[in-house]
Amino acid sequence: MWAVLGIPTTKVPINAATLVSYVLPPLILCFVMAVLAVTPQTRVFRVACWPVVVLLALRATFSIDVAPSHFERKYHNDLAVPMLMIITRSLYWVFPKEPLVRQIRPKNSTPSTLMDALDLAVTFRGYGWDWSRGMYVPHETRPSIRTGFVLYATLSAAVHTLICGTMHRAVRSFSPAGLGSISGGSIFDETLPFHMRYFRSSVISIMCCVAIYSLTQMSYDICTVLGILILGQDPAQWPPGFEAPWRSTSLAQFWGRRWHQWLRHIFLVMGGYPLFFIFGRAGLIIGTFLASGVYHQIGLSSLDATSEPWRMLVGFGMMAPGMFAEDAFNRLTGRKVCGLAGWIWTMSWILLWGNVIIDGFVRVGLFRARSFIDDVPPLRTLVERLVMDFDTWLHAI
Repeated sequence: MWAVLGIPTTKVPINAATLVSYVLPPLILCFVMAVLAVTPQTRVFRVACWPVVVLLALRATFSIDVAPSHFERKYHNDLAVPMLMIITRSLYWVFPKEPLVRQIRPKNSTPSTLMDALDLAVTFRGYGWDWSRGMYVPHETRPSIRTGFVLYATLSAAVHTLICGTMHRAVRSFSPAGLGSISGGSIFDETLPFHMRYFRSSVISIMCCVAIYSLTQMSYDICTVLGILILGQDPAQWPPGFEAPWRSTSLAQFWGRRWHQWLRHIFLVMGGYPLFFIFGRAGLIIGTFLASGVYHQIGLSSLDATSEPWRMLVGFGMMAPGMFAEDAFNRLTGRKVCGLAGWIWTMSWILLWGNVIIDGFVRVGLFRARSFIDDVPPLRTLVERLVMDFDTWLHAI
């Protein structure tokens, strides 16, 4: 089968020729499907195109190694995650009988099939599209004036870059050195007593979560600025991505409203909708979180094929029982989980299983990359000293 698809026996490096031969075909056909998705009476063509999209995406995934030549070969660095996104998103475009409708466009723009298709192909949340109905959009708190909006987003990108770099350097400063090496390590220090071991791993997990949040927010801020200044988009097309997730007072609020929703639809298509048709709402919740676990595991496997899937599947999968517990509390008491007790419950549950998820991230060397803090000796020295003193204190207790 691989020979029929033109997949080489060993992965080839990314260059102009392989980019055109392997990567562009699934991207182009994905865009063609987006055009069909916004065009009436094209369902039969979408059905016919999707299997080809799948084959081309698999061909790119198993053919290209995007790692620089100096990277150690432990890392496959394939295109599994982006190609999975193409397969999943284009799958949803197959089913609607009517064309997908774009409801929000830039001011003074005229409807265009190609521009609508381009927006459909690159949007993840589906904000401004009819297929994203039911998705929560955080309230806008940034300046309404275009110039002020751009300046705010620029400042936010700078602040979150600093936070991300600081947390990243802090995580890498914990002993052993494997936490920040290409070989990976573990956040659990077996030399510590049980309670101190999990206290330390929880501190590391919180730092990692802050780094991930800051990196995601920084990336969104940069895209926002580029979209407005270069593409001429309106600030209204870039609603907030997060809504202070640290203030969540229930798991439902955290995952459904305050955490980002960019991958929401992908997880629904991968697992939520299929299990919904079998088990109803319970299947929707279980399937969505299991799909999240599978998605993150595919990302880790592209870095290290020896990574163990159970950490992602259990870590994300256990969010479903937590939400079922909240539903049970609501039925028994007639009240929703909220307030200070709800906040303690939410943060505790996420931190408990977040330890498992973050340990999986660290074991594949996810935090091996350098950050700009490494090139600022005074700041790097300060962060390292604080973390090393804290780690020494934990081992001395």
